[in-house]
Amino acid sequence: MNPLRRGRSLAIEVFRRQENVRSYVRAAPSVLLPAASRRRHVTPAKVTVADGRVSSSASASFVEDGLGDVIDDGLESLPGGLSHGMLSRIRAMKARHDEVSSLLQNGGDQTSLGKEMSSLAGISALCDRVSAIHAERSSLVELLEESAASGDEDSKEFADEVHGELELLERKLEPISRKFVESLVPLLSPEDAEDLTSSDAVIDIKAGTGGDEACLFAAEIMAGYQNVAKAGGGDVDGNGCKSWDVEVLSVSRTDLGGVKDASLVVSSRGGGGSNYAMVYADDDDGDSDSTSQLIAQLGPFGFFSYESGVHRVQRVPINDTKMQTSAVSVAVLPSVSDDKVSQALPADELRIDVMRASGAGGQHVNTTESAVRVTHLPTGIVAYIQEERSQHKNKAKALKLVAARVHQLRKEKAMKDRSAARSSLMGGGDRSERIRTYNYSQDRITDHRCKTSVQGVQTWLSSGGIVSKFAPLMYSMEREERIREMEDDDPSPSSQHKKKGKKKKNS
Repeated sequence: MNPLRRGRSLAIEVFRRQENVRSYVRAAPSVLLPAASRRRHVTPAKVTVADGRVSSSASASFVEDGLGDVIDDGLESLPGGLSHGMLSRIRAMKARHDEVSSLLQNGGDQTSLGKEMSSLAGISALCDRVSAIHAERSSLVELLEESAASGDEDSKEFADEVHGELELLERKLEPISRKFVESLVPLLSPEDAEDLTSSDAVIDIKAGTGGDEACLFAAEIMAGYQNVAKAGGGDVDGNGCKSWDVEVLSVSRTDLGGVKDASLVVSSRGGGGSNYAMVYADDDDGDSDSTSQLIAQLGPFGFFSYESGVHRVQRVPINDTKMQTSAVSVAVLPSVSDDKVSQALPADELRIDVMRASGAGGQHVNTTESAVRVTHLPTGIVAYIQEERSQHKNKAKALKLVAARVHQLRKEKAMKDRSAARSSLMGGGDRSERIRTYNYSQDRITDHRCKTSVQGVQTWLSSGGIVSKFAPLMYSMEREERIREMEDDDPSPSSQHKKKGKKKKNS
């Protein structure tokens, strides 16, 4: 047979079979198979032809519709090995989308149902694409089987053409499988997305072990954070920069120019991260995990969030000849907006003391009671501010700082209540956890959480670029942890078998 005619015949036959399937789908709610044929109906994953015979490795692709029938949805044949738990969630979301669509058509509440349908639209669109590809692949496999059974001398060339079409379909499924995972487990956790994309950041910096050297290093970290914040965040190439303000709430300096402790507020002025969005189903070419897209979503708190922990420095001090190890602790908290401070801190939970400021500062020092100390009685959290000449300004700053610390404490308690276990790989994000080492003799910075190192300590540190370098890596790791948690919740036998294998390997 002429190759052109054979290719045209193949296309016509596939189109005819797809039209038959579509017309059947239009006539019924879904493509249903009798429950009795459940074990006989399979979805070929790989098809081969040898000696005129067709063989295939197959996997079941069914889900019950609740009426004893089985729907062949093609999801089981997706590459990448989505877990049973993920597939169950996808099917439940698709079913809910169809249910909400029906309710809307019958006059349901447009506001609440419309919002829910919008949130499920991406998953539903992906399911529809999988079903269409699955139907096309099934038609091609049937053609391949019929060609092999006919014994036609042209069957091998025909089979090669069909195989080419099947490979194209397989390649179409790979990005869809990835988008399913991205939609189910977004890069930013939905529980924290609002804080990560919208909240300003309160950054507490405190010198630890190392004396004057630790204070000097704390001053360098503070300067780096101020530089990158004034530049509006952004990745290492300068993409995603926004309009951010930096305000020093309090700072205690040493005679050598070091910093004992300091508190900063990084504010977005309405120019913070973009609204948090899920992965769109029709985005075939974009990479939702790209650094620039991630940075563009983050507000000040999300950008600095993974700086919390102990930063260790190894270098030779100016007045010494031996290597010294010092440490600085950093805590990054979501800021509480001014209009919500009074709600977060009821007046009966506060003790406010005013006193005279101390240290250098001019005529008002030791003569006016401008310094303010705010104590949150239930938690014992204290903030002392004397930076401003005005008592009212100092009080506002102290309240803002206490509100941020109390809010973070409550948030951490809620997280512990939800889940007692947190990956030791990711760590807890508190002051006591060593997260990064700055080794000046080797000119290397190493992040111990993501096991990544970069060269050029002074360049990365002074510019603050170290934040945008490691933040995307940490968000990717956190997302992988949530994927593992979803798989751990998978009750299927295959998943339980995998978990047993992992335990044996670890032991």
